[in-house]
Amino acid sequence: MGWILALAYSDAGISGVSLMRPGYQRLLEDARNGKVDVVVSEGLDRISRDQEHIAAFYKQMKYLGIPVVTVAEGEISEIHIGLKGTMSALFIKDLAQKTHRGLEGRARKGKSAGGVSYGYSVTRAFKADGTPVTGERDIIPEEAAIVARIFREYDAGHSARAIAARLNEEGISSPRSNRGSGTWGPSTISGNWKRGTGILNNELYIGRLIWDRLNYAKNPETQRRQSRLNDVEGLVNEAVPHLQIVDDALWQRVKARQAAIREDMNPAGVKGGNTRPENARRPGSLFSGLLFCGVLWGQLHTPP
Repeated sequence: MGWILALAYSDAGISGVSLMRPGYQRLLEDARNGKVDVVVSEGLDRISRDQEHIAAFYKQMKYLGIPVVTVAEGEISEIHIGLKGTMSALFIKDLAQKTHRGLEGRARKGKSAGGVSYGYSVTRAFKADGTPVTGERDIIPEEAAIVARIFREYDAGHSARAIAARLNEEGISSPRSNRGSGTWGPSTISGNWKRGTGILNNELYIGRLIWDRLNYAKNPETQRRQSRLNDVEGLVNEAVPHLQIVDDALWQRVKARQAAIREDMNPAGVKGGNTRPENARRPGSLFSGLLFCGVLWGQLHTPP
């Protein structure tokens, strides 16, 4: 075309459905600042795969007097935006469905569908035909011992906060960190019982593979993904006894204690009152955390 390449923009490894891409945002900023005469792309889907985003991009470029040209379609018009935008959106939806179906198939075979829980590692082995084994996990004895210890201590009446503090004091690495001490926290242990997060709620430790607890939707205003719980009836629930670390009796005792603590916290829907997390803690005295010494408070908050 006889044009001179002035600037190049790319966002390798970032989904085209997201607006928060550094290269894409730089292109918009440079266009507004008069640094761009024409936008050239391999195809419209290289700019965005979202119908709303590609239409807004084209509308803004047209307002700035900047043509959008692709190798496949030439100069872009409104009809390209309508047709290509729809095709890109359908492609993303179809890809998501196929990916989900593939992961579901792996989960129903008892294989990993992504992510490795604390206490396990990815199996590194080859089949008889030389192809690598995929989706299998092995128990890490050292980490499995920590998992069993956490369950025993919680069953004995220790809080998640106290257990985490002891693990940190002993310099035991927390899940996915491998950075030494100081990384365990109460939420790592107690997690969220509804979502199955946290050491104490991971049913893989009793030989049950639960998959597809959550679905994700992007907020169109903030562009942030939000997770939502799926119906229990639709979850994949497969037995994987070779991955069991905690015995069933201990698991049930821990679940009973968690339920009792939730009852004490009085969440809405259980007793009809407001959530009171302080009820789940052991106070040092009658007014612990409620009353403070006025003299000491003044000394601590007086500038030197």
